[in-house]
Amino acid sequence: MMRLDKYLSHAGYGTRTQVKALIKKGLVSVNEIVIYKDDKKIDETLDEIIVDGEKSDYQKFIYIMLHKPDGVISSNYDPYHKTTKDLIPLYDHYKTFPVGRLDIDTEGLLILTNDGLLAHQLLSPKYHVDKTYYVEFSGDFKQIYFELFKTGITIDDGYLCMPSKIELIDTNKAYLTIKEGKFHQVKRMFLALDMTVTYLRRVTFGPIKLDESLKKGSHRLLTESEINLLKVAVK
Repeated sequence: MMRLDKYLSHAGYGTRTQVKALIKKGLVSVNEIVIYKDDKKIDETLDEIIVDGEKSDYQKFIYIMLHKPDGVISSNYDPYHKTTKDLIPLYDHYKTFPVGRLDIDTEGLLILTNDGLLAHQLLSPKYHVDKTYYVEFSGDFKQIYFELFKTGITIDDGYLCMPSKIELIDTNKAYLTIKEGKFHQVKRMFLALDMTVTYLRRVTFGPIKLDESLKKGSHRLLTESEINLLKVAVK
């Protein structure tokens, strides 16, 4: 059960003050009964809520795929740079947050949600959810590096990364799949082998692939199938 004013605010009809005004004007009905009290308790999953003549559909959790561009911070606030939140203003009322982070100069797949439990599970080392990146780099890739990525690379602070998989697709281009998300991890792994990442784009997160039809900076909601795939990945 939920207060009517809280429900309307979460559903995107405005601030608590604004939705209280809607209710006071008699523009909100519950199960065909006009309600004038903002503290009316409702069942958000069963009751029919009509706001100014239109049915309101409640959605507790939301899951968004964003094609993050270069120059954008994976955050809900930054005083100097555009953030991922700035790219999805229509969903502000859902109070979403990015599932993990991509560096400011890293592009590609970023999932945003307000489902805290699923986000925690997807990022937990317990579940080892794979993330695949397309990498362009400078430096010489030696044959022995395949085995080093496979067994685990020690980065600059002495941390031994979990085993990863690298697929070389050109002299200085590769796909790298990791199971963690340490700060600048991909860049630091390459740097530990005297190579420098010059371009980085995440192309998969667990079972979800970046929708190539999404232009940089654009987004779409995950499908029910994609949401279920993420939930299965952490079972």
